Amino acid sequence: MDLLNYGAALRSSRESNPASIPQVLITAAAGLGATDVTLYLVDYSQTTLEPLHDNSPHADLSSREDVATTMPGRAFRDQRVITAERGDDIRVWVPVIEGSNKTGVLALTLTTFDERVSLACEELGMLAGYLLAALARYTDVYNLYRRRKHMSLAASMQWDLLPPLAMTTHQVSFVGIVEPAYDVGGDCFDYAVNGNTFDFAIMDAVGHGVASSMIASLAMGSYRHDRREGSSLTTIHTNLDRLIRSQLPAVSFATGLLGRLALETGTLSWTNAGHPLPLLIRGGSVVKVLQCRPTPPWGVAAAPPQMATEMLEPGDHVLAYTDGVTEARTQSGDELGTERFIEMVNNCASDLLRPQAVLQTLVNGVRMHLGSEPRDDATIMLIAWAGPS
Repeated sequence: MDLLNYGAALRSSRESNPASIPQVLITAAAGLGATDVTLYLVDYSQTTLEPLHDNSPHADLSSREDVATTMPGRAFRDQRVITAERGDDIRVWVPVIEGSNKTGVLALTLTTFDERVSLACEELGMLAGYLLAALARYTDVYNLYRRRKHMSLAASMQWDLLPPLAMTTHQVSFVGIVEPAYDVGGDCFDYAVNGNTFDFAIMDAVGHGVASSMIASLAMGSYRHDRREGSSLTTIHTNLDRLIRSQLPAVSFATGLLGRLALETGTLSWTNAGHPLPLLIRGGSVVKVLQCRPTPPWGVAAAPPQMATEMLEPGDHVLAYTDGVTEARTQSGDELGTERFIEMVNNCASDLLRPQAVLQTLVNGVRMHLGSEPRDDATIMLIAWAGPS
């Protein structure tokens, strides 16, 4: 007998309130005999797991769980099933995953637990992730539960621009993070796998708040349009600059990088619009700063872009960031700086860690330097190439 009934769950999801995913999961897990099923959603700063109690976004959240110190947090961080005996029963925490993107944790109580049950629990977590991705388009409940505190209008606009924060295939992995999560204004990134090509972009619009988000929105829209048209990087770069100069006030501009990775050969190509240079990580250490002659930021002045190239080796990582990272200052005015940031990268960029763990450790290091969340926009993204298929 199958422990999970996917057909019944999918039929239930068609007829249920889109905010009733826990009930759909209970239907799917009838063969497990699960009780006390709770779905936790990770907040936007990825520090807290918020329990989804009912269909109301205003339910009591007193039972939220800390990602760094709790059993549900451990399941989220390590991306594996965690169990604990509770009398005659077993409490199980399962990572909730949308493809490769970590979105939360599913908790359930079982009377028995073995390898077959563990596999079924993992699959239930994956089902929960895909249900969230599909049904979140029909309700605001899941979005509101992920907000641990008030989110500015600019930040809300920026989050709607972002793709999933993580993606993994057998050839390439991507993970990105934006800070401060609830007040980010002009930073954004995007990526796409199309056949044997991995495209990516990181952008930093001038200023802060809604005006900055509007620049970022136009820039990202231009990038995605031209990428989907199959345009070259230099064409995308040129069109993006022209659009900002023609459609926005003269003081509007954005810096950024546009990149393209050939997945079969490891050939990395990129252009630079006045943006901090990316870092090449090999064997757990920064081996070089990837040079590219920049144009002025998009929107400042027309200039033909220069495309740079680098041959990656299997296992290489490319790290890109906005200047809000290296220019982050403590209250006393101590700037992090590029050299100290590279030192942080060297201290945490182990080949034994998943890219998500490397990036989270790096962000925690920046927060420790500041003693708080960054006051200005700060974005980091990490790309890992595993090699040809």
